[in-house]
Amino acid sequence: MSQRSGFAAALAGKCPQCRKGDMFEYPLIQLSKFAKMHGKCPNCSFRYEVEPGFFVGAMYFSYVVTVALLIAVGLVLYVFNLSELYTYISSVVLINLLMMPFIFRYSRISFLYLFGGVSYRE
Repeated sequence: MSQRSGFAAALAGKCPQCRKGDMFEYPLIQLSKFAKMHGKCPNCSFRYEVEPGFFVGAMYFSYVVTVALLIAVGLVLYVFNLSELYTYISSVVLINLLMMPFIFRYSRISFLYLFGGVSYRE
């Protein structure tokens, strides 16, 4: 059996300890339930919220990604000479709404993998 890399497991949304169990209950495409997260890993019973309020720190990750997205949208609109205020605001709102489930999930996954203090166990 081959060992899944930490990066591949994080991209797939798997548990950082066993790299097999899903962190979220539903797939990302089910938008009405994108935030539903398992309390424990269904495979190894690792508790995802390492301490109470642990995922509050993931908000900083999502903030950084959102600001980078705003800057990127602004630069693209500027390059294509579409720098009207209405165009910028509507583009930013639309792109942020579309990216919200993705940013939410991967900020939590990244925060747990980087700061959760979890080591891989087969």
